[in-house]
Amino acid sequence: MFLRTILNTAHRMVYPFLSIFARGLGVDISAMSLLMTARSLIGATSPIFAPIADRRGRKFGMLLGISVFVLGMGVVAIYPSFWTLAIALILSVLGKYMFDPSMQAYFGDRIPYAQRGTAMAIVEVAWSLAFIVGVPVMGFLIAKFGWSAPFPLLTALGIFMFLVIWRIVPHEDPHHTLTNNSREGYRAVFTSIPALAGISIVLCASAGNELVNVIFGVWLEDSFGLRIAALAGASAVIGISELSGEGLVAFTTDRLGKPLALTIGLVGNALASILLPFIGQTQAGALIGLFLFYITFEYTLVSHIPLMTELVPSARATMLALNITGHSLGRALGAFLAAIIYKEFGFLFVALFAAIFNLAGLAALKIMQRKQ
Repeated sequence: MFLRTILNTAHRMVYPFLSIFARGLGVDISAMSLLMTARSLIGATSPIFAPIADRRGRKFGMLLGISVFVLGMGVVAIYPSFWTLAIALILSVLGKYMFDPSMQAYFGDRIPYAQRGTAMAIVEVAWSLAFIVGVPVMGFLIAKFGWSAPFPLLTALGIFMFLVIWRIVPHEDPHHTLTNNSREGYRAVFTSIPALAGISIVLCASAGNELVNVIFGVWLEDSFGLRIAALAGASAVIGISELSGEGLVAFTTDRLGKPLALTIGLVGNALASILLPFIGQTQAGALIGLFLFYITFEYTLVSHIPLMTELVPSARATMLALNITGHSLGRALGAFLAAIIYKEFGFLFVALFAAIFNLAGLAALKIMQRKQ
């Protein structure tokens, strides 16, 4: 959890400090937006690296991901510029998408399925910790020393992360048999209806989440004309709701069973989506609505991971990497539709479409359960 917070801090810090990076580099915000678009699209390439942890081992996959991350952070630490920042954003997300499936597969190999939801939830706390702790620390460094100040620290932390993983993860891995044929892993996933249905669940849930994700800041500004204050409050609410969602998964998902927990999350997020425009008539109501929306989405997302670890055990890392692809494509779809729906029909329809995506995810879950 603590080591993964390092990767997630580097990933999440770009959003709040995007304009500061642009000013520090002397470029337009649209140039930074193009960088963010490129970084998002890289997420869809994760299947290219999926077989690494199945063929070479979980430890190799984790260490390779960290090495790529350190290289990305290091180029900015040595020579801060627009192009080195572009390299850093791309390499850091590549490193994250190599590390995460390898790490999840490592736990999937070792932790009994009945306890895996709790373990995955604890690891996922790193996502909210990055927002609550990591990003403010990076903000302090930027305010004190300039836009590139986080990168030397993140480089050093990445090297520390490499050494810890090298030391604590065993070289010999009796829990995983190395595969020789990458195609077999892909074939095992793409010929499994439960696996494809599982990927569809996260694609739909992520699309619904991104619809609101992209638009809620604009909605708050249009509704209350208090952009800075409202977004500051919303950021705090999102961080707390993510942490709460991860905590709920840790305490309930294994007890309820993964499919039931996922059903509760999808239905809850659909209801929170529909509720949001109605209780969001005041700023306080909007923040309450966002809290409910994000806690139910985080509960859905984190409950989904342990379920996916057991669908194709023979190609676990490949399965989890393709799951990340579904997540990335869902976000891309939601981001594409968000502005169109909001501009043409308003926030109510954004919320309704988010609910529809969740219900589509629920239908995919039912197909997965029938075909298992």
